[in-house]
This record gives sequence, structure tokens and C-alpha cells, in this order.
Amino acid sequence: MAVLEPRNFLQPCLLLLLREQADHGYELVSRLGPLHDGEGDSGGVYRALRGLERRGLVRSQWSIPKAGPARRTYRLTGEGEAFLDLQAAELRQVDDALHLFLDRYERSTACPPGAEEVPDGGHDGAHARPGAGRAAR
Repeated sequence: MAVLEPRNFLQPCLLLLLREQADHGYELVSRLGPLHDGEGDSGGVYRALRGLERRGLVRSQWSIPKAGPARRTYRLTGEGEAFLDLQAAELRQVDDALHLFLDRYERSTACPPGAEEVPDGGHDGAHARPGAGRAAR
């Protein structure tokens, strides 16, 4: 799956998480799991956050808790909101293309090229899917 992932998918994932809630890098790494298979690469997340900050899409601020070390809290900027919206539109196009591909793939595996058509409109028994050619109920 990682090979087919849209390029730089980590960035829109981080922007979405920050739209939902401003957070520290460590927490973003833990929240990222269901969205992105980064294999626990916290260094990559921090590099992506710094890159997003340089581009003005996020901003960060140091906070000093009563206990523990100082932490940098990341927030989405207005520019980040707009960029996230553009990224979501592009991902919808990718999603549409992937669904089109997968639908066609499924149809092609249901009746491989060269399978002989039989008079009832179905396929020969060697390539027929279970239930193919049955009347709709």
C-alpha cells in the first residue's frame, strides 16, 4: 500500500489532525496511526511539521507545563486550512480514479479476456461467478 500512497500524504494527514485539534508533535505521531502508515517514524513527522511551518501552513508555540519538559504546540493557520481543502479535493480525484480502476479490475477478474460467451448472456461454466446469470429477486 505504501507504494501506491499519494506523494506527501503525510502533510494533509497532519493538517487534518491539526484542523481537528492543535497538538504536540508526540501526540500527533500517536494520532496519525489510523490515517497514515508511517511505521512510527516520529522523525519524519517532525520534519514534515517544520516544513509545513516554513511554508506558513502551521505555526508552533512553546508551552512550558508545570511538570515535564517544554513542548511545542502546533496549530493550523488560515493558509493551512486553504491548502488542506485543496489537498482534499485532489485526494477525492485520486479516490475516484482508484475506485474506477478497482471496479474495472473486479469486472475483468469476473470474466477473464477470452472467456466464451454462452447464449443466455452468461459466461461458460469455467469462468462463471457463483450466482452469475440468475434472475434478480
